[in-house]
Amino acid sequence: MNTTYKSNNNVVYSCKYHVVWCPKYRRKVLTNGVDVRLKELLTEYAANLSVDILEMEIMPDHVHMLLEVDPQFGIHKAVKSFKGYTSRILRQEFPHLKTKMPTLWTNSYFVSTVGGAPLEAVKQYIENQKTSQRQKDKMG
Repeated sequence: MNTTYKSNNNVVYSCKYHVVWCPKYRRKVLTNGVDVRLKELLTEYAANLSVDILEMEIMPDHVHMLLEVDPQFGIHKAVKSFKGYTSRILRQEFPHLKTKMPTLWTNSYFVSTVGGAPLEAVKQYIENQKTSQRQKDKMG
């Protein structure tokens, strides 16, 4: 698998996350234009953060995103920023979102790292570092 790496001034990285979050009470409110506007807002706001949206799908009662995030910014900060920004704007633009629920999003979310080498391959690579360094030292 060919991994492309990103970098900032201090870090070279490849940090990809599958993130899912839901509206409060898992209400099916991400429909009738709210879903389209949410996608626009997330895409637009990602440009302001250290975040690349690799894939995104808006379901009536939850949001799926595949994100690449600068580790110095952090996935938690990225999700909180997305949720705060979109909640504020969507509740202004779609007044029915204010009357149905006290807040648009739940406080919680799901996140899982994705991509890169399988865990066992990374463990094996790390275990083999000393052996391969000894071999290089012997060769001169």
